[in-house]
Amino acid sequence: MAKKSRKSVGTPATVALTEAGVAFTTHSYAHDPAVASYGEEAAEALGVSPDQVFKTLLAEVDGALTVAVVPVSGSLDLKALAAAVGGKRAAMADPVAAERATGYVRGGISPLGQRKRLRTVVDASAEGRETVCVSAGRRGLEVELAPADLVTLTGALLAPIARLP
Repeated sequence: MAKKSRKSVGTPATVALTEAGVAFTTHSYAHDPAVASYGEEAAEALGVSPDQVFKTLLAEVDGALTVAVVPVSGSLDLKALAAAVGGKRAAMADPVAAERATGYVRGGISPLGQRKRLRTVVDASAEGRETVCVSAGRRGLEVELAPADLVTLTGALLAPIARLP
């Protein structure tokens, strides 16, 4: 009798969530390669507020790659990110370096299941929400989960790092 494999199937993000026993929902949609904003596309496709969908950005803080997770309705405040992690200077990371470090492609970078564990900061606005949506590891696939689970699984710090409208 053959043994069934217990290996999880999916993206590294969904595998990490499954292995951690975290409750989550995946949402898929047809990604349009011509779209300018992956996050706004996700919010529209899912029919949710752009405040509930969070984008994953990579920055270099004092030379170290750092993950920033902010609502798609806002933008990353680089000075606030640097301050949150005790750094002095922050700049957006080179996209090739971001892809190499995370194992994901731009527009599909998830804060979960990254190739290399990076320092992560989630915008404090996530804290008051029942759930948030983040990339599940590829364009056209989002995962919805409790903000506390996102923070726990990524080892993130919560801090006000977004400029919101």
